[in-house]
Amino acid sequence: MKKEIEAGMPAAQALELAGLVDYQDGAIVSRTLVKQNGGSLTLFAFDAGQELSEHTAPFDALVEVLDGQVELSIGGRKVSAKSGQSVLMPANVPHAVFASVRFKMLLMMIRKVSN
Repeated sequence: MKKEIEAGMPAAQALELAGLVDYQDGAIVSRTLVKQNGGSLTLFAFDAGQELSEHTAPFDALVEVLDGQVELSIGGRKVSAKSGQSVLMPANVPHAVFASVRFKMLLMMIRKVSN
């Protein structure tokens, strides 16, 4: 089950991002902080055992793990990342996300701008 909560991020405040999204049993919770033409920032909280199946995106995505640990598959390569670590998922490369334990991440989608 995937649940999205209220969007937005207060301006001019120091925030602990991990505290802006809560875990929910048996679910993936997301909260969009910023969504603009140049990209987006979305917080996720995955309960253990939850996953996003393999897919591609037309833009680069940077995963910043805020709590716990995530198992990623990027172009068939397994990548583990823990709190405090970041992983770049290149545009148009198949990737998947699996939560072997509960984890939170900030997903930064970076759209390429054409000249």
